[in-house]
Amino acid sequence: MQVEVVKSKIHRVTVTEANLDYIGSITIDEDLMDAANIIRGERVYIVDNNNGERFDTYTIPGERGSGVICLNGAAARKVQKGDVVIIMSYASMPIDEARVFKPAVIFPDTATNRLVDVTAGDHK
Repeated sequence: MQVEVVKSKIHRVTVTEANLDYIGSITIDEDLMDAANIIRGERVYIVDNNNGERFDTYTIPGERGSGVICLNGAAARKVQKGDVVIIMSYASMPIDEARVFKPAVIFPDTATNRLVDVTAGDHK
């Protein structure tokens, strides 16, 4: 049996941009992506703490150290600059593996989107 579990989580980052005139996706500071074990093009789920929106899209690496969190294309309609969001990805694995798997969870500073704390998952 396969189950889906949280693989990665960027907990509470601030949206720095919303760009409606882009093809789609979310641009994330590559330092945050690396720390959370999220790769280019990976499907992520986004929860907006300000308005309750929940949606999914794919990732594009942003400039390292920039703190960028930019929702692009249609997703830009679901957030506003300054909103605080949670970004999560999931993985499918056998139930026995899932029981012991540890997700990568990071806690950026919401004022700067710079990394403050990491709960290292199995990828470290």
